[in-house]
Amino acid sequence: MISRTQLAKLGLFDAKVPRYTSYPTAPHFGGGVDSGLYGDWIAAVPEGAQISLYIHVPFCRRLCWFCACRTQGTQSDKPVAAYLEVLKAELAMLRDRLAPGVTLRRLHWGGGTPTLLTPEMMTDLAGAIAEVAPFAEDYEFSVEIDPNEIDGPRLDALATAGMNRASIGVQDFDSEIQNTIGRIQEFDVTREAVEMIRARGVESLNADILFGLPHQTRARITETVQKLLSLSPDRVALYGYAHVPWMAKRQQMIPSDALPTPEERLALFDVARRLFVWDGYDEIGIDHFARPEDGLGVAAREGRLRRNFQGYTDDAAEVLIGVGASSISRFPQGYAQNAPATSAHTAAIREGRFSTARGHVFSHEDRWRGRMVEALMCDFRIDADEIARDFDVPRARLQEMFAEANAAFDGLLEIDAHGLSIPEAARPLTRMVARVFDAYELDKAGHSPAI
Repeated sequence: MISRTQLAKLGLFDAKVPRYTSYPTAPHFGGGVDSGLYGDWIAAVPEGAQISLYIHVPFCRRLCWFCACRTQGTQSDKPVAAYLEVLKAELAMLRDRLAPGVTLRRLHWGGGTPTLLTPEMMTDLAGAIAEVAPFAEDYEFSVEIDPNEIDGPRLDALATAGMNRASIGVQDFDSEIQNTIGRIQEFDVTREAVEMIRARGVESLNADILFGLPHQTRARITETVQKLLSLSPDRVALYGYAHVPWMAKRQQMIPSDALPTPEERLALFDVARRLFVWDGYDEIGIDHFARPEDGLGVAAREGRLRRNFQGYTDDAAEVLIGVGASSISRFPQGYAQNAPATSAHTAAIREGRFSTARGHVFSHEDRWRGRMVEALMCDFRIDADEIARDFDVPRARLQEMFAEANAAFDGLLEIDAHGLSIPEAARPLTRMVARVFDAYELDKAGHSPAI
């Protein structure tokens, strides 16, 4: 890694840049995509295609203060049951527009807390999804599981429905940190959830943890990572906590003066990174780790790693359809996002129309710039041969862009006749390098720290 002095000179500790889970990023979506165009994109999915499906459940029993996701609290199953009926109606509309023979390559239930559904609700939802499209032979069905909101009957329902990958949120196991971020989750509760998951034959396990949390120290993150490693997850996402209380009002509950400095954030990340690598995990992109035999590890080695709204993925499907309030869909033609508010989404579906509220239609430039950004985020390299061949971009223009990027980073990047790459020592700068190839204006207030 290059020196902290040089990183500071290049602005790493002050920069706020997108996470680049899409291009363009969601703040640049506009009103050019409506329910009619979204319906046309669905109808254009070829017969027999493999697609991916994301189901959003926005409800939580408690609202964690650190979370910036679109969620709402409920202590009753009544609004959840009503929302399930809306999901089923939306799925039926999707089914009616899809061509015959479409199958599901990936299915993901997220939120919110999808595991607050009762076993009966889970079975009902899974049945409605099966009527839209059956699983492909090599499918993956993953569910975000809150260890505080799961039990045997619900896991039985999920396993029966075909869940073969589970994702658990950890954040941090330290009790003081948990109290400060409003997320109480004892290690023993997490371990019990993992044991129940594996007892039902679900062998693939993801876990999320955060660095940059209030009161987090090197010793504390070391203990959290070691406890997590004792559970042997197949892959781990090590995200930086983004403190944006002007956007996520609940984060105002978290004391800003307890947050680590940018330099300390980098040290926390490096401590956790070293522990995962020492335990045999492969580094995947900028913030994921995977066992070598995990699909993500295989995809990274074979150059098939992709980036979507869930982070890094080995999903090769060209179409990802989001169902539920605020969900985002990606088609070859562009992005479409459902109405963020549950009430607005519900009203649209009950009127018999999709709730598409905004989106983005890809231009030719979006496509090749988006591919370069994704390549940097996944492989730390832009293949000029690929961009010139697949998108008909003049090599002279690419080489000029590469030279300008290299100059912006004091010559730390590597350029040759075949493209541009970020050397290992400079990889903390990856999101900043990707930003150089982003043609859209950047609003710093809406993005997270570069580290």
